[in-house]
Parts: sequence; C-alpha cells; structure tokens
Amino acid sequence: MHLDHVSFASEPDGLEATAGRLADALGIEPYDGGIHPRFGTRNLIFPLAQGHYVEVVEPLEHPATLSTPFGQAVRARTELGGGWLGWVVRVDDLAAVEARLERKAVDGNRTPAGQEEVLWKQIGVKGLIADPQLPFFIHWLSPRSQHPSQLGRPNDVSIAEITIAGDRDRVREWLGTDEKKPIPEISIDWTAPHGAPGLMSVTFHTAKGLVTL
Repeated sequence: MHLDHVSFASEPDGLEATAGRLADALGIEPYDGGIHPRFGTRNLIFPLAQGHYVEVVEPLEHPATLSTPFGQAVRARTELGGGWLGWVVRVDDLAAVEARLERKAVDGNRTPAGQEEVLWKQIGVKGLIADPQLPFFIHWLSPRSQHPSQLGRPNDVSIAEITIAGDRDRVREWLGTDEKKPIPEISIDWTAPHGAPGLMSVTFHTAKGLVTL
C-alpha cells in the first residue's frame, strides 16, 4: 500500500480561488482534472513528486452529488467551509480490500483537459464519512503514464508528513495490517486520539522549505 493522494474540499469562494491559495503556498500550479460524472464533483490537481498529488475538489449541482458517497462527502465538507477532506491509499490487490470491507468497489472516471479519460475503482468512502480519520482506497485501471501525478508540469514538491487526529490502531485495522509503518514513503503524525477525527494538515517539501497546510 502507498499513499496515492490527499483531497482538499473547496472553500466558500469556490474551486479556483481555493486552488489559487494552495498554488501560492506550494509554488506550483494545478491543472484541470475534469468532472467526475459518476460522483457529481470536479477537481483541480497539483501533481507532486514520488507519485503523489493533491486534489482540490468541489461538488456540482448534480443528482450524483447527493446519491453517491463521494459526492456526499465532498458536499458535506464544503458546506462546513472546506478544507482537508481525507487521504487516499493506492492498492494493487483490490479483491482483498473488497473481501475485508464486504462490499464491491465502484467505478470512477474523468477526463483531464486535453488528455485521455482516466479510469479507476475506489472503495471505502462510507468509512471516511463515518470516521474521517480513515482513508479510502483506489485501484487505478489506467496505465501509470496517465496517473494524475504524471500529468501537468513536473516539479519537486513532495509530501513530507500528514497529521491525523485519531487512533493509529483503528487505522491499521482498517488498512488490514499490523505494520508499524503501513505507508512507508511518508511520515504520519498522530494527534488528539480522543478528539474529532480526521486529516488535520499536510506538510510539504517545497522550494521555500517546509510548508504546512
């Protein structure tokens, strides 16, 4: 398992303004990731080093926004003022996750501006809604060359650490592992195990040094 991306819900002034503030902080520009027709959302994407990316996402006025877990999660976080929605873990063995969660993954697709359609399957958003410290899982169907981190302008910005309010044992159980460091390429700082759970902040290596959002 590896971290795939982190998701940031748009703030009250909208997707572009929210992404603009992240661009100023990180020193990089996003590209238009396109509309998620199955979820009733759309995003802008900041590609990062090490195969990661930041997604800034907003809900659309679309029936799927109200009827799908991802659309519901984005809408709810946006209505609370926006901010970090959650983190997403990339898996190769999707069947094992489906068996553990006792449900099937759902299809996802979108077409970035000027690019081919990208396809994936995802599972676990209901877990994120119920307990926001939990990541959901993604399995990419499109080739590696179409992964969101590979599109847009190359840059050296990378994720150094994510801070999660919650219980690491609960997250390990959700991930189906006893590994002390289940996501090996980043550091996870655990805080407030008895407070409101969720992804609290992300720290990035940038040209300006460490930046925490």
